[in-house]
Amino acid sequence: MDHERRRLQLVRDERGGLTLLLGGHPQSHVQPEDPGLLTFEYVQHIALVLDTLAPAPPAPLRVTHVGGGALTVPRYLQHTRPGSPQVVLEPDTALTELVRRELPLPRRHRIRVRPQDGLAGLGALRDGSADVVVLDAYDGGQVPGELTGAATVREAARVLAPGGVYLVNLSDEPGWRHALRVVATVRPLLPRVALIALSEQLKGRRYGNVVLVASAAPLPEAALARAVRRAALPTGFVGVAATARRASGAVPFGEVGEPTPLPSLPDRWRRR
Repeated sequence: MDHERRRLQLVRDERGGLTLLLGGHPQSHVQPEDPGLLTFEYVQHIALVLDTLAPAPPAPLRVTHVGGGALTVPRYLQHTRPGSPQVVLEPDTALTELVRRELPLPRRHRIRVRPQDGLAGLGALRDGSADVVVLDAYDGGQVPGELTGAATVREAARVLAPGGVYLVNLSDEPGWRHALRVVATVRPLLPRVALIALSEQLKGRRYGNVVLVASAAPLPEAALARAVRRAALPTGFVGVAATARRASGAVPFGEVGEPTPLPSLPDRWRRR
């Protein structure tokens, strides 16, 4: 992998927050004085799901994160659900060292960062050891194909406790061809699948992130829909039945999937 693609930067803004850039791509944003302040919309969507899950905050949750970045979501969980035992699978040791040095973790945290990639790291965890698995791992602006395939879904489903929830941050073009193939890959093991995205993306007007929410047990759809309506940015929720209809013709990936699409030129992917 070339040097430019692996280049790490932490850029400070006027409010004291830091944005992590990896090869020029924004990966994470952290406000050290306020871990509850979330800037990226998809991180807000992940957080609203975590806030909705039982038991309610501040009760701890056991969470495994595939992908570390600047540890924004682990910090948020430590802030909202203190003492939550968290495992972070992040193979980039240089990234972890930079983040630990420039953005120290809060005191009394229970966040353990393991230098392992997602699939191998999940394979090393015990059955039923997590209430939530969060997959938010990008390389060069894309989720690697290894993490969108059936092998990763199978490991995530095994690691989840009964009733556990799988959260996946994807990015896709209008039409969601790739995201719906991931839905079709997830549903055989975690059949209740819902989607959260900005309203513009739901309407097919732009490239962007979509958060997949999946479980073998019924999801708290009414509570999630209420939380989405309260989101800071116009956001939509696609429930389990509607997601199943959208993905009805999608072909699931095999053991290894495909990387998420990169955005085309802006005048091609944004629709008015």
